[in-house]
Amino acid sequence: MSWREPFRDPAAVARLGDLIARTITRPWTLMEVCGGQTHAIVRYGLDALLPPGVTLLHGPGCPVCVTPIEVLDQALAIARRPEVVFCSFGDMLRVPGTDGDLLAARAAGADVRVVYSPLDAVALAARHPERQVVFFAVGFETTAPAHAIAAQLARRQGLRNFSLLVSHVLVPPALEAILAGPERRVDGFLAAGHVCTVMGTAEYAPIAARHRVPIVITGFEPVDLLRGLATCLALLEAGRAEVVNAYARVAPDGGNPVARAAVEQVFAVRTRKWRGVGALPASGLGLAPAWAELDAALRFGVADLRADEPAECLAGQVLMGARRPPECPAFGTRCTPEHPLGAPMVSSEGACAAYHRFRSREVAR
Repeated sequence: MSWREPFRDPAAVARLGDLIARTITRPWTLMEVCGGQTHAIVRYGLDALLPPGVTLLHGPGCPVCVTPIEVLDQALAIARRPEVVFCSFGDMLRVPGTDGDLLAARAAGADVRVVYSPLDAVALAARHPERQVVFFAVGFETTAPAHAIAAQLARRQGLRNFSLLVSHVLVPPALEAILAGPERRVDGFLAAGHVCTVMGTAEYAPIAARHRVPIVITGFEPVDLLRGLATCLALLEAGRAEVVNAYARVAPDGGNPVARAAVEQVFAVRTRKWRGVGALPASGLGLAPAWAELDAALRFGVADLRADEPAECLAGQVLMGARRPPECPAFGTRCTPEHPLGAPMVSSEGACAAYHRFRSREVAR
């Protein structure tokens, strides 16, 4: 039996479902932040175990989904240059820009390569000094340390043909934006445990206190998620706006100081635009001034490129929990995984992709 199996134990899932049903005395609306949690909830039907008074909303925790279209356009402009080897994780290849996607650019002759680590791109730059190697550095706090280490390694090796196209975003400012919105619907959050393996839990405490919401850090397996839901609902019923780490076996409260130190050396906090949402202050990371020579957007002159989001795509409303994917008129018709209007339909963590994969028959009915 693998170590994962106990966290999918049907008996434990049923017990937690019963516990939640006994806890609730009034309606509550919770949001799971991470797209990986959304996929687990939809795949295993965990929302069907909740009593009618509990509503789950899906949050903006999919880094592929929130990457703005103009950054995709920057990536395409760089990748199409003949001297460039453009490296990316595979989940970015199908995300649409204004004029196609990276997969189509590769089919048209661009040297676009899927790598499994930014260090693979550094090694590629070392082997091919005649080419410009660019890595697409996308993600939340979870991937930032590896990207920082790649930058440090490239500098130590004196690689002048390596650069990063950075589109990093941060979780806490997104929660602030959701809670400060004019139509706030969220009573409590399930926060992603893997983010806390890096950042710890301290940044959530001011948000919980300021907005009077409980925040529970949890994992991605059915038992983890239901335990997180049960904990969050118990806090709401007791009127306690606290941060609880229900995933301490993986995510220590203090996070990873070594990883944070690498990020703080290479990156600086800045305003970042989110796809379909707009610019959020202090919500992202960019290369610090001392590392600007590794900034691919500056190196290739695309930093000022701007683009408008397609009006038909409601990705922003889905990402902020204002709509569920099936409530989009284009869902499953004009927007499918084969022909997506936006990133949430093609990302492995996108809410629209989760509903299309696991709930398409239900939606059709």
